[in-house]
Amino acid sequence: MKTTAIALATSMAALLLASPSANAAEAAHTHAAAATAAEAPASAKLLATRAALRKLWRGHAEAVRKVVVAKIAGDAAGEKTAEAGVVANAHDIANAIAPFYGQPASDKLFTLLAGHYGAVKAYLDASVAKDAKQQSVATDSLIANAEQIATFLSTANPHLPKATLMELLQVHASHHIAQIQQLIARNAAGEVKTRADMLAHMDVVGDALANGIAAQFPDKF
Repeated sequence: MKTTAIALATSMAALLLASPSANAAEAAHTHAAAATAAEAPASAKLLATRAALRKLWRGHAEAVRKVVVAKIAGDAAGEKTAEAGVVANAHDIANAIAPFYGQPASDKLFTLLAGHYGAVKAYLDASVAKDAKQQSVATDSLIANAEQIATFLSTANPHLPKATLMELLQVHASHHIAQIQQLIARNAAGEVKTRADMLAHMDVVGDALANGIAAQFPDKF
């Protein structure tokens, strides 16, 4: 059965969100943001950790976008350079947890983040090639990887519930899918909104991780 790329992206996003409500993405984002806002005044160390993680996760979103733009433009050299940026950023995110969980945990997180990017890249390649079957395979990989990351982080830190992490990661994955389709379709207005939503969501992800770490290691904050 043939499915248009845009229709497939819509159905894949709905699957990723795995919620009976069309507003699941906004609900997940709002819930995590509200939890942060409701906390007692944060220490200077926690504020700095939030800011650092926000910057890193925003960097992930922007680095992947550069790969998407280069791929669509047929710029192989630019794509290679942008991909190196994605890898460097993944190392930075993984290294951010090393002081709390050790180098083996950092290495494991890097591997999982590499899997996340690999699934996004596979979806990008399939979308450019208009290969609906491989889009579906890549989306399945995104879903599986989100569960792997959520399981890893929630196991390491009881203050990071797996269900919450799954929602946050699924929303993030849906942003990647929407952005890829909008850039391919040259839907500039739609992509501007998705990009803004994704960056705001990266702040929520960064804050959630920082808050969880601070709750688990209060003596360090």
